[in-house]
Amino acid sequence: MVKSEHRAAGAHLAEYGFHNPDRTSLGIEVTSIAQLARKLSQQSLLGVHRTDFHQIIVVTAGEAVTMVDFHDHSSPPGTLLHVAPGRVLRLPRPLHPDAPVQATIVLFTPAFLPPLEAARTLLTPFDPAVRNLAPHENTPLTAALDELATEYRSAVRDPGSAATAELLRHLLAALVLRIARLPTPDGSPPGPATTGGDTFLRFQHELERSFATTRSAAAYAARIGYSLPTLNRACQAATGRNAKTLIDARVALEASRLLAHTDLPVATIGRRLGFTEPTNFGKFFTRETGLPPGVFRARQRP
Repeated sequence: MVKSEHRAAGAHLAEYGFHNPDRTSLGIEVTSIAQLARKLSQQSLLGVHRTDFHQIIVVTAGEAVTMVDFHDHSSPPGTLLHVAPGRVLRLPRPLHPDAPVQATIVLFTPAFLPPLEAARTLLTPFDPAVRNLAPHENTPLTAALDELATEYRSAVRDPGSAATAELLRHLLAALVLRIARLPTPDGSPPGPATTGGDTFLRFQHELERSFATTRSAAAYAARIGYSLPTLNRACQAATGRNAKTLIDARVALEASRLLAHTDLPVATIGRRLGFTEPTNFGKFFTRETGLPPGVFRARQRP
C-alpha cells in the first residue's frame, strides 16, 4: 500500500506515500480491509493518516464507523468513501467485534488517472467524502469494482502487458466517472459545470496549494486571473460563502488537523500556516472554531 511512513517527533498523524507492493511501477492498487490487515500493523490500521494518493473505499459487509477530517461517519454496507490526497482518514472500524468489516479499497495516484473534465470536482479535497449508495447505484458500482479487481490481478500476474495496464487506467476512469455523476449527499447535482463553477474549481486548487502562505482573497483572484468580485460571486454560488471565509476555513482546518494529530507546539503550527506571532494565530483560531488552540487540542485527545 505505501512506500514510507513519516512521523514527526511525538506525532500521531502518519503520512503515507504511494507504493504498490504487487507491481512497483503501477499507479493503482486494488485491495481490501482484510488484505491490509495482513500487511499493516494494528496501530496503522486504527490510527489516523493522510496520503499523497486517492482512496476509494466501498463497505460491503459489517457495521463500521469511518473518520474523515474530524467527522465520524456511520458506514454500513453500501457506504462509498472517496478520500482525496491531503485529507485525514481513519479506516473503517467495526462497531461490533464479532462482525468484522469487509470493504473493497482502490488506491491510485493522481497521475495514473486519465484527465477527466467531468470528475474535476470529485477529485478535489473539498468534495463530500461519504455517500450512501441506493441499491440501484450500488449494483453497477459493485460490478465496476469487480471488473477493476479482475484486471488488477491480471496486471499483477502479467507485468509485461502494456494493454492490461492501459485497460486498468480506463476502467478506473469509468469507476470515477460513475461516482462523479452520483448526487451529492445533500441531493444537489454533481459538480459545478458553469463558468462560475470553473472559477471556483481554479480557486480551490490554488487554495490547496497556497493556504499556508497567503490568506488574501485578492491575491487568490489575481493568481487565477479573475477580479475579486467575480471570485466572490463564484464562491457564493458554489458554497454560499465568500472567498475570504473559505480561505480562513481552510487554514483553520489544517490547524485543527495539526493540533489534534501531532504534538507540534502551537507556535510552530502557527508559523507553518503563515502567522508570525503566536497571539495572532491564537486569536484567528479562536475566532474560527470558538476554542483557543490549547483547549481544542485537549478536547481532541482521549
